[in-house]
Amino acid sequence: MFRRLGQFTHHRRRAILVVTGLFVVLAGVVGGGGVFGKLKGGGFEDPTAESTRARQYLDTELGVGDPNLVLVVTVPAERAGGAAANRVDDAAVAAAGQALTARIAGLTDLSNVVSYWSLGAPEALRSTDGTRALVLARVEGVDDDAIADRFKEVREELGTEVDGLTLAYGGQLAVFDQVGTLIEGDLATAEAIAVPITLILLLFVFGSVVAASLPLFVGAVAVVGTFLALFVIGSITDVSIFSINLTTALGLGLAIDYSLFVVSRFREELRKGFTVEQAVVRTVESAGRTVAFSALTVAVSLLALIVFPLYFLRSFAYAGVAVVLIAMIASIVSLPALLSVLGHRIDAWKVIRRPAPEEGTGFWHRLASWVMRRPISVGTAAVALLVILGLPFLGVKFGLPDDRVLPSDNEIHLTSEVLRDEFTSHEADAFGIAVPEAVADAELAAYATAASQVTGVQRVDSRVGSFAGGTRVLDQSPAPERFGDGRAGTFLSVIPDIEPVSAEGEQLAHDLRAIAPSFPVLVGGPSAALVDTKDSITERLPLAGIWIAVATFVLLFLMFGSLLVPAKALVLNLLSLSATFGAMVWVFQDGHLSGLLGFTATGTLDTTTPILMFCVAFGLSMDYEVFLLARIKEEHDRTGDNTHSVAMGLERTGRIVTAAAALLAVTFIAFGTSQVSFIKLFGLGLALAVVMDATIVRGTLVPAFMRLAGEANWWAPAPLRRFQQRFGLHEHVDLDEPAGADGHEAPKVPAGV
Repeated sequence: MFRRLGQFTHHRRRAILVVTGLFVVLAGVVGGGGVFGKLKGGGFEDPTAESTRARQYLDTELGVGDPNLVLVVTVPAERAGGAAANRVDDAAVAAAGQALTARIAGLTDLSNVVSYWSLGAPEALRSTDGTRALVLARVEGVDDDAIADRFKEVREELGTEVDGLTLAYGGQLAVFDQVGTLIEGDLATAEAIAVPITLILLLFVFGSVVAASLPLFVGAVAVVGTFLALFVIGSITDVSIFSINLTTALGLGLAIDYSLFVVSRFREELRKGFTVEQAVVRTVESAGRTVAFSALTVAVSLLALIVFPLYFLRSFAYAGVAVVLIAMIASIVSLPALLSVLGHRIDAWKVIRRPAPEEGTGFWHRLASWVMRRPISVGTAAVALLVILGLPFLGVKFGLPDDRVLPSDNEIHLTSEVLRDEFTSHEADAFGIAVPEAVADAELAAYATAASQVTGVQRVDSRVGSFAGGTRVLDQSPAPERFGDGRAGTFLSVIPDIEPVSAEGEQLAHDLRAIAPSFPVLVGGPSAALVDTKDSITERLPLAGIWIAVATFVLLFLMFGSLLVPAKALVLNLLSLSATFGAMVWVFQDGHLSGLLGFTATGTLDTTTPILMFCVAFGLSMDYEVFLLARIKEEHDRTGDNTHSVAMGLERTGRIVTAAAALLAVTFIAFGTSQVSFIKLFGLGLALAVVMDATIVRGTLVPAFMRLAGEANWWAPAPLRRFQQRFGLHEHVDLDEPAGADGHEAPKVPAGV
């Protein structure tokens, strides 16, 4: 199959390049110009979870909901006549505050607007020093994008100063708007860092300008093509804006990986004396086959994300699978067509000249030979190191993103810190418990009384009054009209006295749900959302893990015809990834290096990011595994010598895969410069995973294991071997002879198996 593909790409090379060019133009115009308008900033919640249903009921049925916009109003000393304390109670300030509240309430798509001044000066909405007060509101909209757009408009309409009062914006809406804004800028910054460094490294690896530019050609096709794919998918279903980061990183990274492998093999075949056509055919049937299988393993790993209900994670499956498949097609069709056109000009514009290495020499050959002389001691030491690095992961704690994912000097982060430090109440963190049917006042009061006694609850507001510590403290809650008349259902507003996104918040949600009233209730809010998100991910993790393990095992078996090699690859990958996650817990959860890397540690990791990292890193690890094993298997089929084939396989892929890993790490490190901490975690974590796999695993554990296993590496029961020989892809690449001494081309290569 791949031999025929190689022949096709050579004979139709110009047509293929024209089609590729047209595709890039179309994708750039349609996808590049419109993809951002199709993507969304949410996706962190399970649409079927109780907390989500509570929010939807409050939004659609009652037209109310948790406040998503918090304005911190600061009164300058001169505005209150120089008073040192309780400036918010100055008569002129109070009048200005009432006017500000009325103005905000009059804005379109804003509801449930209350403030310190409109509610009769409750202490909970005043800072401890009396210089600040709060205005709470809810921005309405048909979807997350419309709400975000309306927030931007409101911010522009109000500005940062009204009648001498200084306004600062906080709340969930402000946080996620700022996250989206920063990520969009960080994407441009990452590209500006990664592309020039990548080009310089490619020049060093290939030694010529022409050869070094080819991975960028494939990368452009992959990234722009995926923008078109996301544009189409985003028109059909919800897709997260954060998937753009993966698209760019993987697009560049895999383009480099696959191009390095294909171009290096093409140059190797030319050095052996084969004609351009023969070199292209042999490259596609060997390196192309490897790239195809490698891409399938990466796509299989990313496809596991589709089982999760959070569209944040599902979006990375859409983007990841699209970019992998497009990079694969570009590498085994468009790139060979371009190589056919370039021919020996692949080495044009040389900037570095280095002699071709002699067979059986070089660092990687010596390293493999050294490891295989002492496989038990080296393997044991490497495993011990990975286990030690992975130990911190045993103490992992998961949470959800909040304002602390932003830089510490960011204005939204600073506003949120003011809310934490200067206000004794968590009024801004109030959340709703939906009551979706009519309930008698006495029953509702009994439930509110019980809820107010739960540890972590400061107060419960309802249509029948406010409750605290099991006692009705007010016969009428603030802004009682928001609770409705009860005929179409109602809700309770719970004001916590703890950090909602925390272990205490999770317990609060569990305790509230443990109350069993005689009528249905839906507990919402960030604490319940954290519980629901963790539950939905945990419930589906086994399915995702089984899918990755089984699909990867089957693919590797079909390629290599061995049972031991796929099992070894799975075990080593899990070991390597556990070490990576251990390091991430030590750095990002526990806060080591937080000052150096510029983030705020919260004592938790974002619940979704490790899942995403696992699927991406697992696929990339298998990527390198396939590259190495393919050359080992090729050499073993030729010589039948296990030790020799391992050394030669590592020799022939060592420099290429090391370069690919270094270049991919550069791309991920560039994304690690993001100002948003969970994107920083994603970038730096994947960079570490790639480096770990390219050094400890590939350099020591693989040769040690394969030396110990010997010929058992390639064993399979007879029925399975016959199955693989019939349905697996195995082509022979040594059927051709180089062009003769007279320089004429050898006879045309016959169609292979």
